[in-house]
Amino acid sequence: MIELDREKTIEVLNRIMEYELAGVVRYTHYSLMVTGPHRIPIVQFFQQQATESLTHTQQVGEILTGLEGHPSLKVAPIEESYEHNLHSILTESYNHEKQALELYKELLDVVKDASVYLEEFARGMIGQEEIHQLELKKMLRDFV
Repeated sequence: MIELDREKTIEVLNRIMEYELAGVVRYTHYSLMVTGPHRIPIVQFFQQQATESLTHTQQVGEILTGLEGHPSLKVAPIEESYEHNLHSILTESYNHEKQALELYKELLDVVKDASVYLEEFARGMIGQEEIHQLELKKMLRDFV
């Protein structure tokens, strides 16, 4: 085992926390903007995504404070096309999940061989983000 780079780990965890908080805002916004005949299940999907992003934020915050870090109060920038048709918001969601996946992969690179717990946490989050991407790809499939 190598020694954990605590400073770098805290920095990456704070960026993840900021990004997950942006997910809470993004998915809450989307749940309010959906219209049309399939509104109810899609609203529920986005509400679940917002809740999951908040849970991820809390998990990351617990790890941060466990490492004696200070959780960020910032929210990552949220890009929006201001087009609220279903295709646009699903595409924006897919892009958001891709970026989240990259952040968790970065965390894995930073903690690899230094902390079994943090490695497993990062791998689990990577798995969840990959599942989200697959779901969004399926939802986007009929739009192509």
